[in-house]
Amino acid sequence: MPYGSRLAAMMTRRIGRECVYTPSARLALYLALRRWCRPGARVLMSPVNDDVILFVVLAAGLRPVQAPVSPWDGNIDPAAVPESTWRDVDAVLTTNLYGMPDRVVELRRRCDQLGIPLIEDAAHAIGTHVDGQPIGTFGTAAAFSLSKHVAAMAGGFLVVEDARTRRELELLRDDLLTPRRLRDDLTSTLRPLARSAVRTLHLVRPVWRTMQRLKLLERDDFRMALHAPRLAGSARQAPSLTAYEPWVRVDLHGFRSRHGAVVRGQLELRLALLDGDLARRRAGVSLLSGTTWATPALRDRAGEGPPSLFRVPLLVHDRDALLERLVNHGVVAGYVYDPPLDDYAGAEFVEPSPDPSAARWFAAHTLPADPLLGRRIAAALTKERAAPAHPPVPATPVFDTTTTPPTPLGQ
Repeated sequence: MPYGSRLAAMMTRRIGRECVYTPSARLALYLALRRWCRPGARVLMSPVNDDVILFVVLAAGLRPVQAPVSPWDGNIDPAAVPESTWRDVDAVLTTNLYGMPDRVVELRRRCDQLGIPLIEDAAHAIGTHVDGQPIGTFGTAAAFSLSKHVAAMAGGFLVVEDARTRRELELLRDDLLTPRRLRDDLTSTLRPLARSAVRTLHLVRPVWRTMQRLKLLERDDFRMALHAPRLAGSARQAPSLTAYEPWVRVDLHGFRSRHGAVVRGQLELRLALLDGDLARRRAGVSLLSGTTWATPALRDRAGEGPPSLFRVPLLVHDRDALLERLVNHGVVAGYVYDPPLDDYAGAEFVEPSPDPSAARWFAAHTLPADPLLGRRIAAALTKERAAPAHPPVPATPVFDTTTTPPTPLGQ
């Protein structure tokens, strides 16, 4: 029986496509990039993204091409991508940032016209739909994460179109897995319990401050240290996950460690709780989308309910100072992707966006709010007198649509 087949079967029933279980979404994404992109291929992606994803793309031996984005959700704006760029890319990688869907209908149409793969990074979007269709079913392949939902802190899936491809990718995955280590299994099992205990006992502030003082955090800032000379040297070995492991493993050292039966059993239990988690997220999104800081991209179409986002992008002035003050209210808001990847890594490692202004603005003003803590965050921002932010130039909210003018995103 293939490794993780029970978890894969649970996800297949949910998403309606063949699934490969992986220890993490980043390993799933690496598998997809290796399977559908030749070394040296150019991959269009949003610069408002986790730096780990940049390093996964580099590890696959690919050239990241940064796209213009919507100032309202940080996802690729297909209409703003120059035609010369469209003609010169070999694949498109979505972000579905915080669970806000990319314009996947338009991106799929473009990819079909060009004969290139659309790969969906659905790590934030396990509960997101567009026109009634789940994110993760529009592209050639999609990477999902359990560590972003139901407090799992481990586990991922690669979703593909057919059983033959699934079997091929299971073999590739098995070659990349490292042997199971008791330490990794214990970490994957105990970290969710420890995090829950910290929140229940209202210890978020002292625990976080202690970790900062003792320098126990792998990132000193929103981005990890680039270590450009070492990174450039690793390129000589690409494609190679091992060569880029110092960057790819940050915040999740067991990202390709084979999970034992105890971890997989816990993940099965947590996956069974996903619908309840998504319902609670929708309630939090409903609350936060009605606040003055919410992006207009969250406004619902008449008769539709709120999406079940991983994080709610709130747009605020003095974002960095607010993040620091939120810790005093027991809220640690992670998943800030600032600066954009082209400013962070430079032209040596990525092709810069032809128009970086929207990405820079969005990255600097977005406060990712956990919808499960929606009421607490709204109260804290009110108490701190947080000022809402608006793009400096008139902009039309970008929603998922195939034509202009835009219409609200589907759920």
